[in-house]
Amino acid sequence: MSILKRRLAVEVVAFGFKHGVPPDLDLLFDVRFLRNPNWQPELEALTGNDPAVAAFIAADPATSAFLERLFALLDFLVPLYANERAELKIGIGCTGGRHRSVYIARRLCSHLESADGLHVRLMTRDTAK
Repeated sequence: MSILKRRLAVEVVAFGFKHGVPPDLDLLFDVRFLRNPNWQPELEALTGNDPAVAAFIAADPATSAFLERLFALLDFLVPLYANERAELKIGIGCTGGRHRSVYIARRLCSHLESADGLHVRLMTRDTAK
């Protein structure tokens, strides 16, 4: 990611579409195309923060292909947003907001935190639902 001209606050929100889309998102990515750990009895009660759920999602070949493209897109977009504004809100949605969206949002935050000039915050809105 290129050097930013000013500090940008980026909030990444993991959520479930069945609980409604968060207001005021600037960018929204739907990850319901990834394999759903909710249908695995041993993973259902866990969240995307759990290593077993993370391993399940990471094993889906679409996950790495998606993340590669998502990171490239945001490496391009974030500096452009930083030139125009002080805040950027990115939504990552799956069905219930407990597994896939949480895992992808965490991976995105880790990627964004490597850039200078960004203040990155993760919000997992629906993990307790």
